[in-house]
Amino acid sequence: MPSAPPPAPGPRERLLAAACEAFCEEGYQVSIDHIAARAQVARQTLYNYFHSKDELFGEAVRHSIQSVLVTLDGDGDVRATLLVFSDAYRARLLSPEGLAIFRTMVAEAPRFPELAKQFFRQGPHITRKRLARFLAHAMEAGQLRQADPDFAAEMLTAMLLDLDRLRGLIDLQTDLLKPSKTTQVVDCFLRAFAPEKDT
Repeated sequence: MPSAPPPAPGPRERLLAAACEAFCEEGYQVSIDHIAARAQVARQTLYNYFHSKDELFGEAVRHSIQSVLVTLDGDGDVRATLLVFSDAYRARLLSPEGLAIFRTMVAEAPRFPELAKQFFRQGPHITRKRLARFLAHAMEAGQLRQADPDFAAEMLTAMLLDLDRLRGLIDLQTDLLKPSKTTQVVDCFLRAFAPEKDT
């Protein structure tokens, strides 16, 4: 028997999805009426769920954070796990949505400093801390040389994004996701943190 189709999203879910898209495309200046129209609800329906544009923006940012978080799952093979992580990390943060979230948050950070801090803590900070814990375990197991795992995590994530994200933000370049680039970065990182040989 075929499974039942998933239930259609309710008004709140449609509003959040529409707000995420609208804020990323047009920034904070997008009108409430435009967001309501995208969600196919009345303006008053929007205010029934979100009391102000600021509240809606905050919820949209929190919702967007979840779309760019990347987990670290693996079977113990450091290179294989880092390749899967790195592919997912680049795919999410260099995607049009990932770039739009970053662009919008940077632009609106002076207006919403607390929200910007929350975005950092719940997005980039959490991802780097998870990566640092994974690298620390690999260092303890002798699979990587002993070093500061926080620095190592910052180094790897910077290598994975830096210039490509700048290309996407400034040049609006779209062909950013080259699998060969991920492999090059991970292998370079592993050479830099290869276990020290006994002399």
